[in-house]
Amino acid sequence: MATQTLSPPRTGQTGRPPWLDPAPLWLRTIKAVVIIMIVITMLYPLVYVIAMSFASPAQARAGVIFPTEFSLDAYRAIFNGGTVARGLMNSLWVTVVGTVLSLTASSMLAWGLSRTRQVPGSKAILIMVLATMFFSAGIIPNFLLVKSLGLLDSLWSLIIPGLVSAFNMIVIRNFFMNLPGELIEAARIDGAGEWRIFLGIVLPLSKPVLAVMGLFYAVGYWNTYFNALLYINDASKWPIQVVLQQYVLAGVQIPGAVVSPDQPPPPGITLQMAVIVLATVPILIVYPFLQRYFTKGVLTGAIKG
Repeated sequence: MATQTLSPPRTGQTGRPPWLDPAPLWLRTIKAVVIIMIVITMLYPLVYVIAMSFASPAQARAGVIFPTEFSLDAYRAIFNGGTVARGLMNSLWVTVVGTVLSLTASSMLAWGLSRTRQVPGSKAILIMVLATMFFSAGIIPNFLLVKSLGLLDSLWSLIIPGLVSAFNMIVIRNFFMNLPGELIEAARIDGAGEWRIFLGIVLPLSKPVLAVMGLFYAVGYWNTYFNALLYINDASKWPIQVVLQQYVLAGVQIPGAVVSPDQPPPPGITLQMAVIVLATVPILIVYPFLQRYFTKGVLTGAIKG
């Protein structure tokens, strides 16, 4: 019987496989040009919005592509009007309170469901939680529920209906299940109760996943828009995203948005760009501080287990 011999793998000039050899200069140049074009394409809209929000009234009315004269009139007018400032405060309150409550509820539920041997019926509860990821009651039942709870025209209507995200809870649960079991058993032998173990051992070891899930919750609460349209009719309780839709997309004039009574209001384009900046920058500031937790928090919680 004839035997088939395997030819050795093809190697490059350095004796290694071709994909390990450095790319030629012309290919690296093309890659660099493509990357630079992508970066410019992604950054230009952001730079344009920020620049136009600081543009002087004369240049804004002239329609320049990139202003060279800058002014703070748009921001002064916005905060003098008070509508955008109230929207920012409403969104800030919803984001902070909602994130804290959601993390608390999600981590407590995840810890209980990760102790399948100690918590009777935990598997049935887990199936019920997973079912919410595939089936939803719909808009009308949710509205009737919020109405029956007396939450209409209340900022709590933006928090309580979505207090726990099933996906975020599952990620936290998987992270808890990968914690060293020996450490928890040692704490039990030393006489620690469930609350002491949860607060003193589990939560400090779970900072990466809690930071990532906290950012997910915060972004969701900060971007709350549709629920606010459904549940809140009082304009003074609108979050910043509804204010953004009203005064940017719909083109409604911001009430009282003037620098001073004896000056004309800033051009509409600068007011719109300033509102966009105020609605975008706060959540962008938080992201860099939590970025280092992403890989460890998400991958460990979602893949292992």
